[in-house]
Amino acid sequence: MKLNIKFWLKFSLINLCIVASLGVLMRYKIGFEFPYFNQKNILHSHSHFAFAGWITHTLMTLMVYYLQDKIGVLDTNKYKKIIIANLICSYGMLVFFIIQGYGMFSIFFSTASILVSYVFGYYYFKDLKKIDTDLAAINWFRAAVIFNIISSFGTFYLAYMMASKNVIQDLYLSSIYYFLHFQYNGWFFFGCIGLLFGFLNLKKSDHSFFEISFKLFAFACIPAYFLSILWLKVPVWIYIITAFAATIQVFAWFKLLFILIKTQKEFINNFAPLLRHILCFVALALSIKFILQLGSTIPVLSQMAFGFRPIVIAYLHLVLLAVISLFLLFYIYAKHFIILNSKIKIGLIIFSLGVFFNELVLAVQGIASFSYTMIPYVNEILFGVALLLLLGIGLTAYYSFKQTKINPAL
Repeated sequence: MKLNIKFWLKFSLINLCIVASLGVLMRYKIGFEFPYFNQKNILHSHSHFAFAGWITHTLMTLMVYYLQDKIGVLDTNKYKKIIIANLICSYGMLVFFIIQGYGMFSIFFSTASILVSYVFGYYYFKDLKKIDTDLAAINWFRAAVIFNIISSFGTFYLAYMMASKNVIQDLYLSSIYYFLHFQYNGWFFFGCIGLLFGFLNLKKSDHSFFEISFKLFAFACIPAYFLSILWLKVPVWIYIITAFAATIQVFAWFKLLFILIKTQKEFINNFAPLLRHILCFVALALSIKFILQLGSTIPVLSQMAFGFRPIVIAYLHLVLLAVISLFLLFYIYAKHFIILNSKIKIGLIIFSLGVFFNELVLAVQGIASFSYTMIPYVNEILFGVALLLLLGIGLTAYYSFKQTKINPAL
């Protein structure tokens, strides 16, 4: 039985609405008085659910659909069970991180979600062997599931420190950044590029750089982790390797981008204008991300960036919202899993504007913090932007659900 893609993507949109709702709640607590709930607990719930309930769920669903599309007969029952298990873990983390922070139940669901990702990786790796090896997306998907597994080592080390009650601040932060790096720059990034290559139906034989770009990004991903901890006193040789990795990523991305624009221009022009604009915005955001990474190899800039929280938050949201989230939304509607109509377009426009203003305000706040300048009403403005994001994805989800009632499930 084939995967009902529209059914599972409904959960994606619902979950993104929940992520946005938690964002609104956090921003409200910062800007106004709201004594209920612990802010740190909401943050943990927000981040864990964004990773597992929104991005991981959506990537798993879309990657399984890619398999289903390429393999004549695919046993989707095992993947349905994995997707359900991941959703149960996601909702468990959503609820219990708010209630107890890092407690018995939240840690249980968090650990279970990691084990679910292992099972997914095992089966997905096996089934990828059944696909034409010339397809360029395959290696990106393989690397994605590997990096997802690698990222979990950071959380296990965090759990070890907490269980042993021997928390060393530098190691604690390094473990968090380790997990974030291999999620953002491994699992999320490689998964999305795999989906893009699959969408464009690119083959390794189409252009030599398709395979070269994969090798460069895969090679650079591991040492690029040290970009996250350059605020520590690392040996000179590690710094040199890190700077080299950041340079490789900039070169690989811009050459790949130019090749895709040149070879896929006609195909991309077939998209609805809004979707083309979203894709261009994603490409611009990803370009800025790689340039910022290269800039962070300059010691002074690295110390400044990691010394001011708004800069870190702006960077994380640049990747999570402007790159990953907008790309996944683009993919869902460009592939016609849900038919794009005028009302859904309004929702996507509002959400995209929310992403843009969120980055703009956080960037201004971060730059102003270098000189310890306070931006008037910045917390209230960010609360308004959070509402804009919620309104945008809320409208998108609502009219997408209405659309799926009109058009039968795939």
